[in-house]
Amino acid sequence: MVDLHFDCTKCGSCCRNTKIPLTVAEAVDWLKDGNPVQIICEATPWPQEAPAGDLKAAHVKRRSFAATSGALPVRVVAILVANVAGDCPNLLPDMRCGIYERRPLVCRIYPAQINPFIPLEPSKRACPAEAWAGHLPPLMQAGAVVNDAIRGAIQRSRDTDALEADLKGGLCAALRLGDAALAQEGFVVYSPAVDTLLRALSRAKEYCGLTATPAQWRFVTNRSDTARDLALKGAVAVHSTGNDDAPYQYLGFKAASPA
Repeated sequence: MVDLHFDCTKCGSCCRNTKIPLTVAEAVDWLKDGNPVQIICEATPWPQEAPAGDLKAAHVKRRSFAATSGALPVRVVAILVANVAGDCPNLLPDMRCGIYERRPLVCRIYPAQINPFIPLEPSKRACPAEAWAGHLPPLMQAGAVVNDAIRGAIQRSRDTDALEADLKGGLCAALRLGDAALAQEGFVVYSPAVDTLLRALSRAKEYCGLTATPAQWRFVTNRSDTARDLALKGAVAVHSTGNDDAPYQYLGFKAASPA
């Protein structure tokens, strides 16, 4: 594995046109500042528990909540994100962060990856080539993050993600959300009003574990073959085409096929 060196050039590229994953507390702060927060939902079929040694499945389970789609058990991941169109509202004219001391964990981690199964590739990050020069402080060695501050922030982010999974299930229940994309195929993105989301976050705990029956969810896809495969597994699936009145935006990662 190639060792990586890095130092921020303060170019501001990572602070523009992005979606910043937030913890619940960070989302509340972001909303109270008057900035919009979206909810991204994806679901994974979960007909049975994965083997103990399946680390990828364990990663999905720890950051998701249980639900069903038709007769199919699923795990739903809900992600709160700051939707940044153009410059981040906290980006100052001199490219400094206006909330540096309380900036989100993801901003503290960048450009490292939070997901342990996604390799860090400098060409896929927003930072310029000079930020990766070999004389700069080491960031990764033998595939592991060696920067203590970043490594600690990554662990806090992963731990919080797991601790808040059921709370996000309660948030989805409070907002009556029930559509998700198939994991690895796309995202379903909800954009509630700032006040609506703040109220729902304050009530999310009330909705956690209200019933013994997992909530019913529906898969949204832009591919007819995916909809058929999910239906054969007992799930409820709809094609994204023709859902102009849907309360979400569907973002597909793969080419669409007719409904």
